[in-house]
Amino acid sequence: MNQNQNKIQNPETQVPKTPQMNDRDFINDILATEKYMTTSYCTALHEFSHDALYRDILGIFNETENTQRELYNLMFKKGWYGIEAAEQQKLQQSYQQFSGYKSQFPVH
Repeated sequence: MNQNQNKIQNPETQVPKTPQMNDRDFINDILATEKYMTTSYCTALHEFSHDALYRDILGIFNETENTQRELYNLMFKKGWYGIEAAEQQKLQQSYQQFSGYKSQFPVH
């Protein structure tokens, strides 16, 4: 299958092509920052022993994660973020591979 046929993307909203940052550049920069922050908060959450601090940071993490998702949705809507559609055969192979792992874990 042609790679362009696998691309899922909306029509691109045009922005000025100048040395100055445009809307796409700003949103992309913020999205990258939000992704970094959610990863960092997630790591911190795994290591907190203080319950109140954990709950406070968990709330901030959730807000940051929601903001990241909204930015992703905005970029996708404007055609600035595309994704590749997975082929059905590859999805089935991954499903079978990871389904096999279930037998390695104890039943809870």
